[in-house]
Amino acid sequence: MKTKQCLIVYASMSGNTEEMARNIGVGIQDSGVAVEIKDILEADTFELQNYNGILLGAYTWDNGSLPDEFLDFYEEMDSLDLTGKIAAAFGSCDSFYQDRGKAVDTLMEKLTERGADVVLDGLKIDLAPTPAEKEQCIQYGKEFVEKLIKSND
Repeated sequence: MKTKQCLIVYASMSGNTEEMARNIGVGIQDSGVAVEIKDILEADTFELQNYNGILLGAYTWDNGSLPDEFLDFYEEMDSLDLTGKIAAAFGSCDSFYQDRGKAVDTLMEKLTERGADVVLDGLKIDLAPTPAEKEQCIQYGKEFVEKLIKSND
């Protein structure tokens, strides 16, 4: 069986979504799967095709928008076929806003539209992750790997 590999691509302004990405990455690595974590500004959309597992993370901007730095990547995803890829999305948000964490929903919809199998509910955490929420992120990474391994059984 080919080695499983995951890619986490995130956009973070305050560091909260980056912290989530790093903790999810810990959970993936603890489960024995290689993971690469990239800031959205260092990522190439076409790289998504080279990984079995894809996790996209973004904070929700304004009243439910994707962050500006994620827009080009998001639009370029339209040219991808992600059939057979296992995917999920996460991000920091603020329950002050009516559309709490809408960027996470937007990313999950795009992954599904491009043919990926979205295997977990979007992980949304308000503002900076607490110690318990950091553990939740690690568990999210571990659950993602369970789904990834089952997908090829």
